[in-house]
Amino acid sequence: MSMIKGKDTKPELLVRKFLFSKGYRYKLNDNSLPGKPDIVLPKYKTVIFVNGCFWHGHENCRYFVIPKTRTEWWLDKIGKNKDNDLKNAKLLSVAGWRVIRIFECDLKPANREKMLKVLINQLQKL
Repeated sequence: MSMIKGKDTKPELLVRKFLFSKGYRYKLNDNSLPGKPDIVLPKYKTVIFVNGCFWHGHENCRYFVIPKTRTEWWLDKIGKNKDNDLKNAKLLSVAGWRVIRIFECDLKPANREKMLKVLINQLQKL
């Protein structure tokens, strides 16, 4: 697992390039915020987490498949990740930040355009 990237993943880069092309400026992986969000838009008081479907237990997703070996260990690990996601989202909300969570399956070519339009709509509602 040490080879698994935590930053600059392909889905994250895709969202960052899209936001930059639309004129949004952001900070990356801000250590001062709970959960170290992937993208921070200070002007909009919004954070974006770009999550892998497997690592964050995306429900009803074809990319989230429970491994056949060490199943109990994996369920425990993924459960802790989901708990941390909820805890960090709550802490950010209490601090006045809006939290947007995007899963990697939402950025696959079939869904990408729709998801990025939804993202822009959410940011423009401010």
